[in-house]
Amino acid sequence: MELDELRTQVEAGEVETVLLAFTDMQGRLQGKRLTARHFLDEVVHHGAEGCNYLLAVDVEMNTVDGYEMSSWERGYGDFEMHPDLSTLRPVPWHPATVMCLADLAWADGSEVLASPRQVLRAQVARLAARGWTPFASTELEFLVFQDTYEAAWHKHYRELVPANLYNVDYSLLGTARVEPLIRRIRNAMADAGLEVENSKGECNYGQHEINFRYADALRAADGHSIYKNAAKEIAAQEGMSISFIAKYNEREGNSCHIHFSLADAEGPVFARDRGVFDSFLAGQLAYMRELTVLLAPNVNSYKRFAAGSFAPTTIAWGHDNRTCSLRVVGHGAGLRIENRSGGADLNPYLALSALIAAGLRGVEEGLELEPVYEGNAYLATDKPRLPSTLREARELFAASELARAAFGEHVVAHYLNAADVELAAFDAAVTDWELRRGFERL
Repeated sequence: MELDELRTQVEAGEVETVLLAFTDMQGRLQGKRLTARHFLDEVVHHGAEGCNYLLAVDVEMNTVDGYEMSSWERGYGDFEMHPDLSTLRPVPWHPATVMCLADLAWADGSEVLASPRQVLRAQVARLAARGWTPFASTELEFLVFQDTYEAAWHKHYRELVPANLYNVDYSLLGTARVEPLIRRIRNAMADAGLEVENSKGECNYGQHEINFRYADALRAADGHSIYKNAAKEIAAQEGMSISFIAKYNEREGNSCHIHFSLADAEGPVFARDRGVFDSFLAGQLAYMRELTVLLAPNVNSYKRFAAGSFAPTTIAWGHDNRTCSLRVVGHGAGLRIENRSGGADLNPYLALSALIAAGLRGVEEGLELEPVYEGNAYLATDKPRLPSTLREARELFAASELARAAFGEHVVAHYLNAADVELAAFDAAVTDWELRRGFERL
């Protein structure tokens, strides 16, 4: 949607509300609902304020210690949300509403460096210096339940009713049961300007995914955040719920496979320059362990890495091999790398930043690509393994020279603290597993 089009629709009374939004550390849309006239008269030119604690809280929105940019000592002041008018779009699942994504800045105009969108912008700029543009698509899996979010809360997330009672992977019969919801999400996303390709069932009970056409990395991350928020809102309107948790139960987890490629002024790079492709992929292999925290940011994320679950455990690459963490697919102009490590709980801006940083380092160092892995990578004994816990991934990130060189000390410290906050909350929790095992028998 162009700004002039919005003005026309506001004057005609067709648009009343503008959602000014940004993606927080946890990958969620945060922001304000603005009257459309206020957005046009003031916010387009001057931005809007938001409390800087929005990039310094845990998943439950608790204020926590350890963040340099935001604290009680610093008074929890504001940062500014500056609209990126190229992201202006209708929000068809709400009446008379449009959305605009924002970049974050301080009052002096300097960037909020730890903002996920700014982190990715910086990595995209590093590629642009070489004449390259990153393209990506993210495949988000999710679980659909017949319970509302409120009912799930009151049931303590026990005995929820999945939308399908058996494996509906690629099943047209099974997915038809949930088609009224999935169709509404597909159509709403298309009406919001996202290019939907397909939807399909998945393995876990009530598990589905909706896939979108690739776009430049920043737009792909924007679309990911918009879609994830919208899918939950639409499910709630339908009296159902959707979860993107990485590992809901002992069955298959929710993945976020990331397809990635590079292009320049002449077109796709990987198809023309095998040297760049090999070194970029070699960088993914060499640096995945130390950047995994940006692909798997939560305690629960690591429970998804399970043998035989279609989630990877081994850092290896293969041609169309779903047991490897890096799967090479496509041919010719469509040649691309699929990173299978991330779960549906990742932050797309940070995950794509990790892929770019690792790949660029591989190119800078001229890394040679190891031989392709053939067979079942779950059984590999001579390959490195993905970190098995958030604590391990946190320590690898803390020791990473690449992370500091690519992102800067401030950003690294910010996301190390996010991991520390998550770990401290988990360490303090008493789980149902502990109570069942120990209440009587210990």
